[in-house]
Amino acid sequence: MRPSKGQPAAPADDESEVDRGPSKTALKAEDQARQDLGAALAELPAGRLAELHMPEDLRQALADYRAITAHGAKKRQRKYLGRLLRNVDVEPYEREVENFAAGNKAEARALHRVERWRAELVADDAALTRWMAEHPDTDVQHLRSLVRAARKQEASAAPSDRHGKAYRELFKFIRGHLERSAASRLA
Repeated sequence: MRPSKGQPAAPADDESEVDRGPSKTALKAEDQARQDLGAALAELPAGRLAELHMPEDLRQALADYRAITAHGAKKRQRKYLGRLLRNVDVEPYEREVENFAAGNKAEARALHRVERWRAELVADDAALTRWMAEHPDTDVQHLRSLVRAARKQEASAAPSDRHGKAYRELFKFIRGHLERSAASRLA
């Protein structure tokens, strides 16, 4: 018996309900996640991508995605990557993308730390004292000469000019010392 207009339908029995699986929205979200993963895999450096075990058609599709420049074609290829990723275990690929992203973030933090030290050393003599307190094994004469040269070059350069050789040399010195310090702590 059908309910008349304005009356709610009778609740269905629990036994008669059919398991319909995931909703259409959930399926679309999964598909979008696979497409995002495919695009992220394509952004990995070639060496890291070569180390991953994957079907040859997926490897070729990733290479094609990298080569495509047209927006519409890239979008179609991205969808194709998502379809290919339906048939494989994506967990190792997700882990590789996450590891790569984490490595990039750590590298960026390290470079920002070097840049902060360089800016402080050029701006203030007290920074040299702090540096020596934290890194007593530094060749202080060499560091002082690099700081002096960077200050001299910065004072004589126009504001629109790029930083000169002394500024870059100071950066290399600080980065090398911080990397050696980190390596010795890990060893």
